[in-house]
Amino acid sequence: MAIKINIRKVFTAIFWCIAGAGGVVLLVAAIRYRNSNVCKGYHIGITGPASATTPFIDRKGIVDLLTAAGAAKGQGRPIQSFDLRRLETTLEKNLWIKDAQLFFDNNGILQVRILEREPMARIFTREGNSFYIDSSGVQLPLQDKFPARLPVFTNYPSPRIRLQGEDSLLTAGILQLSGFIRQDSFWTAQIAQIDINADKNFELEPEVGDHRITFGDATDIAPKFHRLFVFYKEVLSRIGMDKYDRIDVSYAGQVVATRKGSGGNRYDSQQGLDNIRQLIRSAQQLQPDTTRQQNIRPLEHTTLTEQNLSSYDLVPEATPPAPSVNKPSLKNN
Repeated sequence: MAIKINIRKVFTAIFWCIAGAGGVVLLVAAIRYRNSNVCKGYHIGITGPASATTPFIDRKGIVDLLTAAGAAKGQGRPIQSFDLRRLETTLEKNLWIKDAQLFFDNNGILQVRILEREPMARIFTREGNSFYIDSSGVQLPLQDKFPARLPVFTNYPSPRIRLQGEDSLLTAGILQLSGFIRQDSFWTAQIAQIDINADKNFELEPEVGDHRITFGDATDIAPKFHRLFVFYKEVLSRIGMDKYDRIDVSYAGQVVATRKGSGGNRYDSQQGLDNIRQLIRSAQQLQPDTTRQQNIRPLEHTTLTEQNLSSYDLVPEATPPAPSVNKPSLKNN
C-alpha cells in the first residue's frame, strides 16, 4: 500500500515538472518571437489638465524628443533593439512631462503614454522672477499659450521655489491655498492676487471691492473662506463693497473689519450669529440641488446697522463645507 502511494507521488511530481518546463519553454519562445518582431509604428497619447484643449507639449514635441533619442523613425527595427527605460527617462527630462510610459502592444505598435504637469499657481518673487509651479511644487517656465487663469502669488522670498528647508512650509501653503481657490469659481473670479507679507502670511486682493483681506497662514482654509463668504453675503452685499479698508479672517471663528478712516472697532452680534448659524443648519439640511441652493435665505431676518457690522463673530457649530459654486450676487440689495 505504501509503495502504491509513493509511486503516485512520484508520477504527480514528474507531471508538474514537465508542465512547468513546458510553460517556461512556451514563455521563452513567445518572448523570443516578440523580440524578433519589428516595430510597426507608434501611437502617442497625452493626458493632463490642458491636453484636450491646448497641451503644454503637443504630439510634435513628443516626436521631436523621440527623434532626438533615435526612436521616432524606428519603424521596421526589431523590438528588442528599443531601450524603453532610457526613452522614458529622456522624455521625463522635459519639464512639462510628469510621467512617460512606453511599451509595445501585441500588434508591434510602440505605445507612448504621456502625463502632463498641471500648473497650480503663478509665482512672482521679490527679485522679479516669475514662473509657474505644478501640483508637486515643481517650477515650470511661463507659457504664452496657457489659457486658464491661475492664482497669482507675489513677493515669494526666494529666487526659486523651495520644497525643502527654508520656505518649504510657505510653498506647501501656496499649493493648498491655490488648490482651494481653483476648485471654486466664485473665489477664482474674486481673488485677483495673493501677496506674501514679511511674516510669510497671506493677504488677498479682491477683484471687486476696495479692501484687502488678511488671511493669515494656510491653516483652516475652508473655514476662513466660509466666514469671508458669509461676511460678503450678509454685510458687504447690503452696505457696499468699499465700506471697509481691511477684512481680517485670520482669527478663529471671527471676521474683523476695519472701516475706512477708522481705527477699527470689534463687536459681537449675537443676533447675527444666531441667524448665520440657522442659515448654516438650513443649508446643510437641504439636498445638494443647485436650483434650490440659489434661493436659500436665512430663516430669521437679520437687522444690520452700521454699528454692529464693524465685526462679525462667526462660529459655526460644525466645520463648514467649502463654499459652493452657486453663490449669491455681491451687489447691494
